[in-house]
Amino acid sequence: MFATWLDNNSWLWEIADQRILVDPWLVGPLVFGNAAWLFKGEKAVPRSLPENIDCILLSQGLEDHAHPQTLKALDKSLPVVGSSNAIKVARELGFADVTTLDHGEAVTRGGVTIKAVPGAPIGPTLVENGYVVTENATGLKLFYEPHGYHQEDLKVEAPIDVVITPMMNLALPLLGPVVRGIKSANELAEWLQPQVMLPTTDAQETEYEGFLPSILKATGGVSEIRERLTAAGQSVEVLDMTVGDRTQLSLTPRTVTA
Repeated sequence: MFATWLDNNSWLWEIADQRILVDPWLVGPLVFGNAAWLFKGEKAVPRSLPENIDCILLSQGLEDHAHPQTLKALDKSLPVVGSSNAIKVARELGFADVTTLDHGEAVTRGGVTIKAVPGAPIGPTLVENGYVVTENATGLKLFYEPHGYHQEDLKVEAPIDVVITPMMNLALPLLGPVVRGIKSANELAEWLQPQVMLPTTDAQETEYEGFLPSILKATGGVSEIRERLTAAGQSVEVLDMTVGDRTQLSLTPRTVTA
């Protein structure tokens, strides 16, 4: 299993026979609702679109997960799997091979099964997706949710070998955290007993401007999470990721019975 972090919440996973492009923002700026004064992100280092993609996986329909300009640049014949909100965006942009996963539903592509689980609440009524991705031949599992939100029912999926979660909090004055990585990372390490944890959401090669970035408060980080897990007696390996590096994940497979 290989993971390449493409900055922010964008990933390329190589699992079994599948190259899965996750929440891609790779082309053009990130702006919410055409309000650049409120929030605008720019890539400091341009990156090309990955080649030989088998599937696009979208956790949310918001622009930082279903980024319109990036999706427009991708081959519209590529299969897209995502939340109902994300698939609505994909359809509007011309993708025809689309699969909506509601919570608890799963789809198998090649040697990989993708299962949707409850993720981040977006507004009062919408809960987006997290994913449990299983390499069917080995039983190795990966969990991904980019805002640090999950429900206790996730415990039934344990053990999960790779956990990709934010490891910092991003909070707005009065409203509190919009990304709650510190609590998430500690809970997931305890509940899922992963072999490896990878940080997401933070940025290495992105520059932000606008009103929201000026008032967002960031706390935590990989070093703090590593120290907390060590103090709690957790033996999980917490990796530092570098944008663009293809990282082989050293995992011990479990026996899969037919």
